[in-house]
Amino acid sequence: MRFIPVTCEERAEMLAVVGVDSVEELFADLPEDARLARPLALPEPMGEVELAAHLRGLAARNADSEGVVSFLGAGCYDHYIPAIVDAVVSKPAFFTAYTPYQPEVSQGTLQAIYEYQSMVCQLTGMEVANASMYDGATAFAEAALMAVRITKRRRVLVSGAVHPEWLETLRTYVEGGAAVVEAVQSREGVTEAKALTSALADDVAAVMVASPTFFGTLEDVPAIAAATHSAGALLVLGANPILLGVLESPAAQGADIAVAEGQPLGNPMSFGGPGLGMFACRQEHLRQMPGRVAGRTVDVDGRPGFVLTFSTREQHIRREKATSNICSNHALNALAAAVYLSAVGSEGLAGIARSCISKAHYFADALVATGRFAREFAAPFGHEFTLRYRGDVAAMQSAMLERGFLAGLDLGRTSSDLAGLVLFAVTEKRTRVEIDRFVAEVGAL
Repeated sequence: MRFIPVTCEERAEMLAVVGVDSVEELFADLPEDARLARPLALPEPMGEVELAAHLRGLAARNADSEGVVSFLGAGCYDHYIPAIVDAVVSKPAFFTAYTPYQPEVSQGTLQAIYEYQSMVCQLTGMEVANASMYDGATAFAEAALMAVRITKRRRVLVSGAVHPEWLETLRTYVEGGAAVVEAVQSREGVTEAKALTSALADDVAAVMVASPTFFGTLEDVPAIAAATHSAGALLVLGANPILLGVLESPAAQGADIAVAEGQPLGNPMSFGGPGLGMFACRQEHLRQMPGRVAGRTVDVDGRPGFVLTFSTREQHIRREKATSNICSNHALNALAAAVYLSAVGSEGLAGIARSCISKAHYFADALVATGRFAREFAAPFGHEFTLRYRGDVAAMQSAMLERGFLAGLDLGRTSSDLAGLVLFAVTEKRTRVEIDRFVAEVGAL
């Protein structure tokens, strides 16, 4: 976009066309106290050298993952990203590409999406996957609406142990009445079986759980799947793609729809976004799946080619036939995930998951041994865990930040019922030295 300055005479002409005498009249509907009645408090102009130095100074005030040791997680994780990921996604053909409506000029993008979908199917055990969604939360919400369409039912049961932001996103999606969302009580950091069983009925479209949960614990998914299917409902499972390197796939555990936040797969934290919504389901439900699907075919000469096989949003088909109005996929983020998975391979992914899990358990044991923390849940966990801090959580986190650590997430910030609890995440980047130093420092507070 190019801005062209106008003369005073031209500005007067423009104002006359809209029927006002001054720019201030354009804002007459705004209350006086909401308008800025003085010039903007901008600094004096700088030369390029001075401006570059000023910007470097501002950037240095940020505490990023290279300058501090992060034990934060809750959906956004500090994993190592192989150099090849950035090298591929930065190529102009991918970095500047738009929606591949014209397959004859978009074969590279379409093949990349197809390969990503294939990898998601391998991870989840499902037969089909879409070309990605905005993030894990929107994938979770879209899965609920998909289940409503499939079952022709409206009640959706959501575990109280899922990420609160995922639940909030779902509630926003159904605010217009598309479904009725009911939270199922959790206990010991996982879905309470009795509460779920009593809530299940023949009007339930889906049961929605996450494993790992928001608290890092692992659900008994096969038992939940059996109860869900006995009521004729679908099971939606939110997963962590890194841990799928060692855990049974969602399909093997009985899920009908699998969703995940794909950020851990080669995508930087980047101030919390953009994310990557992974979405997969069983073949029988393909036509109710939101988003896009890239397919592999052959042309008239028998050469392999790639096309958008399904694209069921309102802009492409009749409104009443659309499965979703989601406007785009996150193809560049999906490409990063595909490059990451290609680089590490199945054995590498399993190794990363094992490293995260073993370090997390070592860290949890060491923190409890200080006497400053106590275990809150008995359920098994992966690479995130929740402990109760015997003291002021905010003061502890502030003190540890001064020592160069991001000391987990204060769960009291998400709900007053969780005050005193801290959620820690451990990735393969955390070293034994970093963990031991944190334990020593926090134990001495």
